Amino acid sequence: MRGALPLILVLTVAVGCQSKKSDAVVAAPISGVMPAAGAPAPGQGLTGKVLERIEAAPYCYLRLQTAQGEVWAAVPEAKIEKGTEVTIANPMLMNNFESKTLNKTFAAVYFGTIAPAGGAPTAAAPTTMPGVMPGAPAAPQAMGAPVVAKEVVSKVDKAAGSDAQTVADVWAKKASLKEKTVSIRGKVVKYNPGVMGKNWMHLQDGSGEAGKGNHDITVTSQDPVAKGDVVTIKGVVRLDKDFGAGYIYAVLVEDAKVVKK
Repeated sequence: MRGALPLILVLTVAVGCQSKKSDAVVAAPISGVMPAAGAPAPGQGLTGKVLERIEAAPYCYLRLQTAQGEVWAAVPEAKIEKGTEVTIANPMLMNNFESKTLNKTFAAVYFGTIAPAGGAPTAAAPTTMPGVMPGAPAAPQAMGAPVVAKEVVSKVDKAAGSDAQTVADVWAKKASLKEKTVSIRGKVVKYNPGVMGKNWMHLQDGSGEAGKGNHDITVTSQDPVAKGDVVTIKGVVRLDKDFGAGYIYAVLVEDAKVVKK
């Protein structure tokens, strides 16, 4: 989900898209709208009238008429009618964003959430938006543990090989494992495909303690998996990975290959 660009994580909207997606809308080009001249300042919203909406769970893509011109925005699934004036809270610009669901690439799109009616967007620390950055912390953190799925997995056999680690091992030895390749075998407890051009998964293997947050680790990969799969991954340990907007993964395994299911 796109280059090394900052990523915003925003409040989950607990309502669903309910309009029907027509073939004409899907077929319409969505990469030809020019971005607004300059992104809003941090903590400010992007306000415009909804000209078009496209469903692509877990997002709604909105073409907005703003004071700066037409722009695209992406928000969590929400019931928004054409002609409605909305404010996108804490918008973050993504260039050349590929929607695998739509099989289209946006030249520019602002990710955010719909600000409450009559309320001004704030710069307060947001929580996770479905499908944008799965499992990110609810507040900026460099050393803490991520918010993860509530499920706690029973023990899974450790991966084989000299680079094999348990989830708890990676947390405990993160300093010495930085930029090194590790193999981890665990159960996929959360999965979000096609986010920032990668598939994101949370693995648990029964090691660690939920109260300490060292029982779960976030992994990115080009390989597809499914929630509930028991997999072995091999990837590179990154520390304090900063995606902008105050969101830093204390430990992340990137560019992993799923070598066994």
